[in-house]
Amino acid sequence: MPAASPSSSANSSSVLLECQQLSCERDGRVLFHQLDLVVNTGDVVQIEGPNGCGKTTFLRALTTLLPDYQGSIQWQGESIQRARTNYLANLLFIGHLPGVKKTLTPRENLIFLTHLHQTADINAIDKALAKVGLYGYEEMPGHQLSAGQLRRVALARLYLSKAPVWVLDEPYTAIDKQGISHLETLFVEHAANGGCVVLTTHQSPSIDNLKRIQLEHYSPRHTSVAVNKDSYAQ
Repeated sequence: MPAASPSSSANSSSVLLECQQLSCERDGRVLFHQLDLVVNTGDVVQIEGPNGCGKTTFLRALTTLLPDYQGSIQWQGESIQRARTNYLANLLFIGHLPGVKKTLTPRENLIFLTHLHQTADINAIDKALAKVGLYGYEEMPGHQLSAGQLRRVALARLYLSKAPVWVLDEPYTAIDKQGISHLETLFVEHAANGGCVVLTTHQSPSIDNLKRIQLEHYSPRHTSVAVNKDSYAQ
């Protein structure tokens, strides 16, 4: 089922996240300036730009991990700082690093991670591991897994999460073409079911109605630059 178009009318979508005049500076260099973004139900949003342009910083702001920025970020019309508890309960963030304990097995990692917000039985966890290609690896210690397999353990959380907002930093890292295809199908299904996905990737996702936000790389001499370039994949 295709994801809802980001340009769909208000009658068929609702605003989940909204960034207003968002700006951030690091070491005298503007990363993004006065960025406006509306993320509706049904949206899959790719944050684009070269290394060092602020993509991960922007995602950290979305997840409340970065408090020192100018502007506002709202979750269903309320500041994510004021609504932090409720917002984080509705957010799944998977960072550039897998966040998997190598002393634990894939099954043990997912038991721990899912219990942070919800409960999931062993059958559901094993099914999620099978969907990311880790059938038969449920009880293997993490230190015996490859980088790609550790990444798959982290991504298995997507099949277990009930959170409507997914924020993903480079989810395609160390994943093969088939795995990427499965992820994109999952993103589209999640969006079509009323969620949204905000991700960074250097690849070009094959997703209809993909919403793209371009962050550009600026030198320290720039102090006031508009960087919001909103476009849609056709």
